[in-house]
Amino acid sequence: MYALGNQMFHEDNPFEAAKGRDDLNGLQKIRSLLALNQPDAKRNQINMQAIPILKDPHILAVAVGENRRVLTPLWLELLEEGKKDGSIKTEYTKELSELLPLINFWLMPSVFPATEEELLHKYHFVKEVLAHMGLPLYDDNMATFTEKFITDITETPCGRNFMPEKADSNNVKGGNGL
Repeated sequence: MYALGNQMFHEDNPFEAAKGRDDLNGLQKIRSLLALNQPDAKRNQINMQAIPILKDPHILAVAVGENRRVLTPLWLELLEEGKKDGSIKTEYTKELSELLPLINFWLMPSVFPATEEELLHKYHFVKEVLAHMGLPLYDDNMATFTEKFITDITETPCGRNFMPEKADSNNVKGGNGL
């Protein structure tokens, strides 16, 4: 599943589409790539199906490594562009480029068990932290999509298996699979 999602990313890389937009500043390009990624229901479904796979720490390690190798430089390029054009006001472009790919893992119930309410709270925390770091990524449309995605994750059989109330039935201490 992870390999399929990775292949789909490379075939339809939203970073390349955003980078090619000369009519946008760096922050707008980042928002645009997030918006381009929103309607990709097929990739989102594969990501939701991949949740139980992350119970294997080797697969999790490969996923983190791939994200660091592929996504971190892509984020860094756009963050530096935004800093240069003034649309992103931060002294932490490198750190943000490393943090952004990790946020997805933190929001996965199979990695960090959480109820739907807790996941929504984490999402709002991320929004606020990024805004305070000079990277106000999320507008109302993005918030609506992300909140729906969180609800969808917690409603899938895969996601429900990793909610804290299901941890004991997984025979895994804490329900995190690690």
